[in-house]
Amino acid sequence: MSDTLLKYLPEHAVKPIFELIVTHGVHLKIVNERATRHGDYRKGMSGKHEITVNGSLNKYRFLITLIHEIAHLVAFEKYGRKIKPHGNEWKHTFQQLMVPYIRPEIFPNQLLPLLARHFRNPSASSDTDTTLSLALKQFDQQNDDKNYVFEIPYGSVFRIKNGKVFKKMAVRTKRFECIEINSGKTYLFNPNAEVEIIQV
Repeated sequence: MSDTLLKYLPEHAVKPIFELIVTHGVHLKIVNERATRHGDYRKGMSGKHEITVNGSLNKYRFLITLIHEIAHLVAFEKYGRKIKPHGNEWKHTFQQLMVPYIRPEIFPNQLLPLLARHFRNPSASSDTDTTLSLALKQFDQQNDDKNYVFEIPYGSVFRIKNGKVFKKMAVRTKRFECIEINSGKTYLFNPNAEVEIIQV
């Protein structure tokens, strides 16, 4: 397991993360990329704690996502299942779990101040922190035709994986309102949805 983790995590994070997984009885699945989310936690029918994380994430985003999901597990176990998924109990747990990793042996120096700022009050998705998200994106494998919905200008026309074409219109709370060109229907996109800009 720790050999597998080495492919997905910064080297100095592997041992403590492996211990965290064992301590909390996590069944970790590394999955093919999903456009709508980086990771997921659920308690399976058998009572096992199942966490899935996208294998396509860079090492730093993978680490943040995995700890984000473990924080759900720990917060539910500590405070009960009735807490809000991204409420104060989860935020506090996420901060506590993440702080030991915010150091130069694990993250590049340019990310450390951004992470320190973000984890003063972590949001449901690091993608809603535009500065941090763009800083993390530079460590992705080069894929220059892909952009995130949150970073493209309003009025941009873009294509998603299934070939459908949309125009970005407005922001509604934490999602972006986009119109599908063919049908005229309005859809809501997560900020971290990856899209391909079409030059019109």
